[in-house]
Amino acid sequence: MAQTGFGRRYFKAFVSGFFVAVPVTVTVLDRLAYVARVEGASMQPSLNPDGESSPDVVLLNRWSVRNYQVQRGDIVSVLSPKDPQQKIIKRVIGIEGDFIKTLGYKNRYVRVPDGHLWIEGDHHGHSFDSNTFGPVSLGLVHGRASHIIWPPSRWQRIEPSVSPERRPLLNWDGATEDGYDD
Repeated sequence: MAQTGFGRRYFKAFVSGFFVAVPVTVTVLDRLAYVARVEGASMQPSLNPDGESSPDVVLLNRWSVRNYQVQRGDIVSVLSPKDPQQKIIKRVIGIEGDFIKTLGYKNRYVRVPDGHLWIEGDHHGHSFDSNTFGPVSLGLVHGRASHIIWPPSRWQRIEPSVSPERRPLLNWDGATEDGYDD
């Protein structure tokens, strides 16, 4: 008889813990951060340098993009403008007001409109990015990759960087983009 009482108490504790843990977990994943596996070659060599044999898993920080505070060089996860069911991960090349020299977009030069970003994969020619669909609305950004967390041999913080040849030509305020650290 004592076993039955213990079993019920254990079950009640489990159920009550479950009903607390699920909302807390959902809130954390919705507001703070979550993990995502990076597939494909579009971000090589920064992500997935070994290809599909060992895909990187990154921590996507949702908290840092809640106020659309995204900077050049950040690697962000966005809803695809062409397929809202798909999420893509790319590097921010230009922010609103920047003038960008495109790589095959319909216009050779583009001014990134207010409330938009210019995103590109690091592996040019193997990337479905702004050179295909144009500037991306900030509202489609749902996370910034902050760390590579898998495989263990690649554990590292992801620092923002833009290669010199992909830096914006000019910002809307007329300043050239010279203030980069090489």
